[in-house]
Amino acid sequence: MLCSSWPLIAQGASIKKAYPDELISIEMQTKGKVKVGDIISKDNVQYVKHLCDPFLYRQITEQGRKIKIRATTLDVTEKMYSRPFWEATMRGQAAGGAKFDADGNLITVGGKKWTGGSPFPDPKTALEATINLTLAWGRADMTQYAVRETEINAAGDIDYRYDFSWMELMVQSRTDGQVLRNQNDLLRQQVVWFTSTEDVAGTSFLSTWYYDQRKMPDLYGYLPQFRRVRQFPANQRFEPLVPGATWFLTDAWAAGDPMLTWGDYKVVEIRPALMAAGGNWKGKRPNWEKGRHGGPKGNTFFDTEFELAPEVMVVEAKPTGFPRAPAGFKRMWIDLRNSMYCADIRYDRNGKEWVNFETGSGQLTDGDLTLYYEGTKDPIWSWNYVLSADIQTGRMTQIEHAEKVAGGIKNRWNVPAEEVYDKYFTQKAVASFGKI
Repeated sequence: MLCSSWPLIAQGASIKKAYPDELISIEMQTKGKVKVGDIISKDNVQYVKHLCDPFLYRQITEQGRKIKIRATTLDVTEKMYSRPFWEATMRGQAAGGAKFDADGNLITVGGKKWTGGSPFPDPKTALEATINLTLAWGRADMTQYAVRETEINAAGDIDYRYDFSWMELMVQSRTDGQVLRNQNDLLRQQVVWFTSTEDVAGTSFLSTWYYDQRKMPDLYGYLPQFRRVRQFPANQRFEPLVPGATWFLTDAWAAGDPMLTWGDYKVVEIRPALMAAGGNWKGKRPNWEKGRHGGPKGNTFFDTEFELAPEVMVVEAKPTGFPRAPAGFKRMWIDLRNSMYCADIRYDRNGKEWVNFETGSGQLTDGDLTLYYEGTKDPIWSWNYVLSADIQTGRMTQIEHAEKVAGGIKNRWNVPAEEVYDKYFTQKAVASFGKI
C-alpha cells in the first residue's frame, strides 16, 4: 500500500492513491495476461489462480464455470455503500467510533449501544471485520426481498424450486438512530416466508436477535402440516429450512449467528482477491433473471462478474457455542473497501471444505437503469445473488434476488416500522402466513 485507503474513502475520493497499480489493475496484476472484459475459464484461470478462493478456482477448472472480469471499483463511497448507511457510518465515526466492552459486545466510546452504520469502516482485527457483517446484514433499516431458489443435484438436474420472502427489520443500530418500541435488548427481527412450491407454501420462520452477541436468537416457525407455531432449538441453525437446500441459517450474510457464539477468531491473511462486488444486477432482464452455464447440464452457475479487490481479509472462526455443530470452522473473505464478504467457506469437523456461501453484492444498476430508494435519488445497494455450493455432495443452491415471486412478493426497502412490525414481525404474523 502507498497509504491508508480509509482517509480517501471518508473524503469521498478515489482509492487510487492508496494502492500501487498492480493492486487495482487486473492487467498489471497479471502482467497483461488478463484485462477488463475478459472471460476467465479453465483455459486462462492459471493467471488469476492466486486471486481466487478455493471454491472459485475448483469450479472454473473442474466444473466449467466462467466469470467476467470488470474494472476495480475506485469510488467506494458512491458505489459500494448506500447513502443512508454511509451517512450513519460517518456520524458514528464523528462521534468517536466504537469499541468492545468487557463482555465482548459492541458499544460506542461513550458506553452506549451502537447507533447505526458500520462501526469499524477501517477494520484492523477479525472481530472488527466480523461485527461489521453481524450488526447490519442488509445495511438498511427494513428490507423485504423477493427470492427465488433452485436446488440442483450433482447430475445437473433440478430437484426443487422455491419462492420466498426474506425480511429484516432493525430494532436498533438503525440508520435513523431510533430504537423501536424501546426494545433496548433487541437488535433485529428477521422473517423468512415461503410462498411456493405448494408443498412448502406457508412455511415461515421468525428469528428474534438480541443485541447481546452471546445470546442465541429465539427461533419460531410455522409449519402448515402441523398448523401451529413452535419454537425451534438452537441447533436448527445448522439444518436446512427446506428439502434440498445446501445453506443453513448460520450461513446468512456470512454472519447468521451472533458473533460471540463463535470464537477463536483470527485473521488468516490479507491479500488481493477476485470479488463479486458489482455488476451482477440484471435489472433489464425479465424478473432480473441471470444467465446460467457450466456443470453437467449447463445450468449450475450464474453468469457473474468479478473484480480485483486490493485488500481482502480472510477471517477464520469456530462455532464454540455449538458443541454439536457439524461445522469445524469457517473462513470469510471480506472486502476491506466496504467490509462486505463474497466467499464464506464452511469446513466440516475434519477440516475438509464443505460449502461456500458465495454472495455477489452491489448497487442495483444495469447500464443506464438504476433503482433508487423511494423518494430519493440514492441508488439502492443490495445483495444480487447467492451460489451455495456443497463440494462434498456436488449439490448447488442458486438463490436469485428477483423482481417478484409467487404470492405477489416484491422488494421493499426502509418502509416505516409502524407499517410492517405487527404485520410481519410477530409470532401471530408468522402463523397468518400459513393461512394465506
